[in-house]
Amino acid sequence: MPISSSAEPAPPGMPRPDPDALVARLRHERAQEGRGKLRIYFGSNAGVGKTYAMLAAAQRERQGGREVLVGLVETHGRKETAQQLHGLEQLPLRELPHQGRTLREFDLDAALARHPRVLLLDELAHSNAPGSRHPKRWQDVQELLDAGIDVWTTINVQHLESLNDVVGGIVGITVRETVPDQIFDDADEVIVVDISPDELLRRLKDGKVYMLEQAERASRNFFRRGNLLALRELALRRTADRVDEDMRDYRRERSIGTVWPARERLLVAVAGRAGDDALVRQVARMARRLDADWMVVYVDAPQRQHRPRSVQAAVLKTLALAARLGAETATLPGADVAEALVAFARERNASRLVLAQPPRPAWSPWRWWTRSLPDRITHLHPDIDVLVLSGGSSAARTEAAPAATSALPRRAPLPWKGYAGVTLACLAATALAEQLLRVFDPANVVMLFLLIVVLSSLRWGRGPGAWAALLSVLCFDYFFVPPRGSFHVNDTQYLFTFVLMLGVALVCGQLMARLRHEARVAAERERRAGALARLARDLSGALTQEQVVEIALRTVSGVFDAQAGLLLPDADERLRPAGGGPCAMDDSIARWAMDHGQQAGQGTDTLPAAPARYVPLAAPVRMRGVLVLQLRAPQRLEVPEEQRLLEACASQVALALERQHFVAVAQQTQIAMEGERMRNTLLSAVSHDLRTPLTTILGAAEAAQRHVPPGGAADMLEQVRIQAQAMQRLVENLLDMARLQQGGVHLQREWLPLDEVVGSALRQMRARLGQHLVSTDVPASLPLLQLDALLMERVLVNLLDNAAKYTPAGTPLAISARVQDGELLLSVRDGGPGLPSHLPVETLFEPFTRGTAESTVSGIGLGLALVRSIVEAHGGRIEAAAARPGPGTIFTLRFPVPEQPALD
Repeated sequence: MPISSSAEPAPPGMPRPDPDALVARLRHERAQEGRGKLRIYFGSNAGVGKTYAMLAAAQRERQGGREVLVGLVETHGRKETAQQLHGLEQLPLRELPHQGRTLREFDLDAALARHPRVLLLDELAHSNAPGSRHPKRWQDVQELLDAGIDVWTTINVQHLESLNDVVGGIVGITVRETVPDQIFDDADEVIVVDISPDELLRRLKDGKVYMLEQAERASRNFFRRGNLLALRELALRRTADRVDEDMRDYRRERSIGTVWPARERLLVAVAGRAGDDALVRQVARMARRLDADWMVVYVDAPQRQHRPRSVQAAVLKTLALAARLGAETATLPGADVAEALVAFARERNASRLVLAQPPRPAWSPWRWWTRSLPDRITHLHPDIDVLVLSGGSSAARTEAAPAATSALPRRAPLPWKGYAGVTLACLAATALAEQLLRVFDPANVVMLFLLIVVLSSLRWGRGPGAWAALLSVLCFDYFFVPPRGSFHVNDTQYLFTFVLMLGVALVCGQLMARLRHEARVAAERERRAGALARLARDLSGALTQEQVVEIALRTVSGVFDAQAGLLLPDADERLRPAGGGPCAMDDSIARWAMDHGQQAGQGTDTLPAAPARYVPLAAPVRMRGVLVLQLRAPQRLEVPEEQRLLEACASQVALALERQHFVAVAQQTQIAMEGERMRNTLLSAVSHDLRTPLTTILGAAEAAQRHVPPGGAADMLEQVRIQAQAMQRLVENLLDMARLQQGGVHLQREWLPLDEVVGSALRQMRARLGQHLVSTDVPASLPLLQLDALLMERVLVNLLDNAAKYTPAGTPLAISARVQDGELLLSVRDGGPGLPSHLPVETLFEPFTRGTAESTVSGIGLGLALVRSIVEAHGGRIEAAAARPGPGTIFTLRFPVPEQPALD
């Protein structure tokens, strides 16, 4: 149902819309401009009528004049569904050969070229046939949406990724085809198609879902009534979650303050009383029964700041219990408990506010003058339901608090220095007033005592402020009101003055105490924000790991009043101390925290008896280490805000370590590239200088051979010629490798049959392979390849030369080629010693790498590196494997088979 753009006005006091949320919304809307709309017909099972409903809506759109194109619809033999296709234009399907069969698939390119207003594409979770552009149909849908085409599609609940294992546990069948939940969540419209399980079973029995034999099997397995009920509930709940999120976005964008109880959301307020733990457990059971979200909060109001430390410990213990039970917890600063709870309830759209029954005497003189907390909340927020619960049994209430009191020190003694200072200030004001009465009236002198009350409250708090108010009245009465020197009052007007003076003094003291409390809360917030900002600023300028460690330890130690240390993984993934740290860091606890991505140690649920807290440093790519804290006041991290500050600091440190790691990798890569460039330049220069002398030596040796009779001198000249040719090949390899790595080689591609390239290489290597038996199996019917003839000949020459080096004389060499899985494979097999056991196979293709470092076989380890570079430049790849049966090695070149050229 479309939602009206109008919104009810926010009630007074409701905060303005969040600027960040508005900016995010504008960015989202800008990103959606020109993008198609996605409509999903969502159901609990096959046969509920999703495709039928989609086609019926398409018929209405067509009759309304909108262009609708059917990309692909699966009718599954259902006559009613097939009839709905009448009159709708259908896109021809694409035929794909696969394993001797022809598969018919949706034609994405044709749909993009056609560009209809609305495209119908059934079964969003479908897996495309091999050879398609995308492996999944939902990826096709994303491309269609990006092109500005509206897409209508269908999906069942079991195909949602997050519910896949849940459905598998219910029906006993794991569904392989899934769709990411983000696709479902980002859909512009979701239409639920639902029928009762009994109706679906009747349809199955009548053959309207599957053919009769298949329907009978389905009714015994997937289509059991219990399965259908469970799947129906999952589908409706998943839709309700989506609708609830849409509603919350709507309320947030329009700053609507009234609660819309579309879904239960419970808010629990705790106050540090003995029964709070029992209350939290009771609400946890209620939330599970209602399947409701729930939150537990504590309002840190000024009137609660004088509470003993045991109560503060009880509050932290209760919040920790709520978090373990699955609640969201928070501490709310606020001058008034009721107003703070109401504001939070409006912000989070809480439908019910749960309070514990406060302990209250049977009769109180103030009961007629003050409203209870539930009454005040109901008055401020009539839309919310307020539940007052007993909080459990008396035994639970009695035993709830003692366990927490030992976690914090006892309540601090009364601030006697404040009371003493107030007393001295009142005496000083009395002495000053004695002098002022000579000039001013007594009514004006009263202001001096009010000033003392205000300053005392601001400096020492509520208690000393109240004492200052009482002492000021007594001093003014005793010293300045006739008869002086006694508390007796002759003029009744002074009684009114005393009452008014005491009342004003107490009110001023209360206001000053509240201001002092709010200033303390603001200072604490500023401390946390400032610490995080300083850490981020300092880490942004760190260039080395040592600088990151030093900044992190210094900042974290100061912020949390703790001894801090860092454990970072080395090259072997062993955690090593990186600096500072508690005297005893347990490597096993740190390893557990890093492997599981959870905090461990002191104050956690994992090894809480440990003397330190272990915090994993989680970065976007991987875990970067563990932060270890040995706090002087361990109970500090029981405060949710302090725990969140610690997690934020750990995140900043992890990001800095990851950034530093990639900076180091970039520097090493730059150094390696520069070294490689210099090496290539040097090799190129040396190779050019060697080429001319080698050509001269080779030519002179060949010329001398023609004039020297057979014998010792002729044999020596033959060795000179052979070695000169080997040196010439080496120089050519060096030059080619340098050009390839510098990007100076442009492939001169032409269509070539592979047998011609193999034959040319064999002719060039005839003399080198004279003592080997070479067999070839390269059919002339193989597909043509687009190759650079000279470079591919160099590839085969190097492979054959490598085989000749390591293969004993008289052993066979084999060259074969075949087509397999859309690739053309060219293999060279030798009978040598095989692959080296001490090196990874990939290392053999690195420049200047040899299987045996010291060997009688000549060479510098460049031939295979050149082979890989040339093959990869052609879009292929090379593999090496041990020959089976051995001995020997097989080098295999793989090239994708291109579309063959048309023959004239």
